Amino acid sequence: MSNNSLLYKIAISLIPGVGSINAKKLIAYTGNVENVFKAKRGELLKIPNIGKQLVDKIINQKVLQRAAEEIKFIEKNNIKPVFYLDKDYPLRLSNCYDSPILLYLKGNIDLNQLKILSIVGTRNATIRGKDICKELITELKNNGHNPIIISGLAYGIDVCAHKAALDNNLNTVAVLGHGLDILYPALHKKIAREIVNKGALITEFTSNSITDKNNFVKRNRIIAGLSDATIVIESGIKGGALITADIANSYNRDVFAVPGRLNDTYSAGCNKLIKINKAALIESAADIEYILGWDVQKKKNNIQRKLFIEFNDEEKIIVGILKNNGKTEIDKICLQSRFTIGKVSGILLNLEFSGILKCLPGKSYELNKEVYIQ
Repeated sequence: MSNNSLLYKIAISLIPGVGSINAKKLIAYTGNVENVFKAKRGELLKIPNIGKQLVDKIINQKVLQRAAEEIKFIEKNNIKPVFYLDKDYPLRLSNCYDSPILLYLKGNIDLNQLKILSIVGTRNATIRGKDICKELITELKNNGHNPIIISGLAYGIDVCAHKAALDNNLNTVAVLGHGLDILYPALHKKIAREIVNKGALITEFTSNSITDKNNFVKRNRIIAGLSDATIVIESGIKGGALITADIANSYNRDVFAVPGRLNDTYSAGCNKLIKINKAALIESAADIEYILGWDVQKKKNNIQRKLFIEFNDEEKIIVGILKNNGKTEIDKICLQSRFTIGKVSGILLNLEFSGILKCLPGKSYELNKEVYIQ
């Protein structure tokens, strides 16, 4: 990524009033991010829902100077920027309509791995909640799974999930609600350094960003969007964990909740999610494996092409859709299969590893011609 290209990518994310949705629209209509800043006022005004006030902010290019300062910061601190059109941008997140156009990563991790889970919960976690969090992660590891564990590095369940992942030698990612020039809470600096060595710190915010409560709400969509499923361990009747669960539901991702007793304050949110059918009840790692199909999906290290191939029932549905339609976008596959996007992504990745299909530009998939499907 050249500095000149990166300059415009950072700058568009800094324009007041231009969120990720409008930024993608501007880039689509002008051809590329640099053209957004070089377009004439009349051209910008022709873009649907881009009004005069927003155009004035785009024409006022003070953000370019701020973007240049940010480039110096990320180079000095070995931070990797990932643009939403880059090939290594997280596939799961790219399927979310409001995904950030630019992510900043401190660490080294492949966010397109086969298995990714988000684990969230109250900051006031009970001993029971922490024990359940540790047990779930340990069980998944002992059962042969190596999921990336995503959370928000907050007090309580979040930091417990990160620690349990590290204790089990699993990759873990902390999604932050501020720039990478600070760390909140400061008490978690030590574990943040461990996460960088065994995963990554991720944010959509530049350095010197204002630390605002709304930023932590915004980061919840990244936590939900990066994973196949979101697990709520403990939550009160209101809180950030429930916001993350709602977002995950809006993305058509699986949501799991651990039930508790009726009079437990920090089980009230979980019980409510289960009661209104916004989360599946889980009691152990086996429930997660069953719902996500992890007991039958195994990652293959070597691609093998066979003349006749046996599929499980879910794979047959996906393969049948691709066989009938040819090149098909992932959203259409979800629609026709009636599977969640998390499940479809996992099945597609598994079939791709097996050499059955290939991923094409535009989040589309196609069966390999070399493979004969009965």
